[in-house]
Amino acid sequence: MGHHLHGHGHEAGGGVPHWLPPALLLLAASGAYLLLVHRARRRNPVLGWSRWRTGFFLGGILLLGVALLPPVAPFAHGDFRGHMGQHLLIGMYAPLALVLAAPVTLLLRTLPPSRGRRLTAVLHSSPARVIAHPAVGLALSTGGLAVLYFTPLYTAITADPAAHWLLHAHFLLSGCLFAYAIAGPDPAPARPGVRARLVYLGVAIAAHAVISQLMYGGVWVDIHAPIDEVRGGAEIMYYGGDLAELLLAAALVATWRPEPRRAAGRSAAGRGAVPARNVSGGP
Repeated sequence: MGHHLHGHGHEAGGGVPHWLPPALLLLAASGAYLLLVHRARRRNPVLGWSRWRTGFFLGGILLLGVALLPPVAPFAHGDFRGHMGQHLLIGMYAPLALVLAAPVTLLLRTLPPSRGRRLTAVLHSSPARVIAHPAVGLALSTGGLAVLYFTPLYTAITADPAAHWLLHAHFLLSGCLFAYAIAGPDPAPARPGVRARLVYLGVAIAAHAVISQLMYGGVWVDIHAPIDEVRGGAEIMYYGGDLAELLLAAALVATWRPEPRRAAGRSAAGRGAVPARNVSGGP
C-alpha cells in the first residue's frame, strides 16, 4: 500500500476559497429550517415546534461543518485517518441528528393543505416505500463501504475533487436514509416493526466490525496509504462506528411507541367477550 495524495487546493475557480461553497450551503440549510420553524410556530402557537428537534438539526449542521471545513477537511484530504473521521461525521453522526430533527414533519406543518396532501401521497407511493426500507439504507450505507475500500474506487474518487464531493453526498444521503428507516420520527408507512429494525441494525454493526477488521489486517483492502494510516482508520471505523450505532439504537428505543389501536382493540374484544358468554350462558 503506497501513500495517497489528493489535495484539493485552497481556492476554487475565481479565487473563491474551497471551503466557502459548503459553508454557505450549510448556512442556507440552517436558515431554511429556522424559517420553517418560525412558520410552524406562527401557524399553530399552541402546538409550536420542539426546541429539541431544532437543536438536533443545528447540531447536525455543526457536525457537517466540522467535517467539511478546515481544519478537518484539509487533514482528511491527505491522511486516511482524517478521511475515516470525516466519513463517520458525514455518514453516521450528522445523519442521525438531522433525522431526529423531523424535517418532513416540519415541512408538512408549514405547507398549504393541497401541497401537504401531495407530499403525503409521495411518501405513501410504492417507490418511496421501497427506498425507505431499512434493507435499502443498509445496502447503500454499509454495503457501499465494502465496494469503496475493497476495490480501486476509493483511490479513483479521492483523486478527483468533484467525485470526492459526490462521495460526501452519498455518505450523507445514505446515512440519513438508514437512520430514518431505523429510528426516524418522521412518518414512514413502510417501516417494519421494532424487532426487524433491530435485526437490520445488528447486521450493520456486524458488517462495520468485519470491514474494519479486514481493513486493519490488510485483507482485500485496496487503499493507497501507509499501513499505520489504514490501521488507524480501521480503529476509528470500529470504535466510532460502534458508538454511532449505539446512539442509533438509543434513538430507536426513544422514538418507539406501542401500537395503541391494536392493543385497545384486543382489550375491547376481551372485555366484550366475557359479557357475551355470560349473556348466552346465563340463566
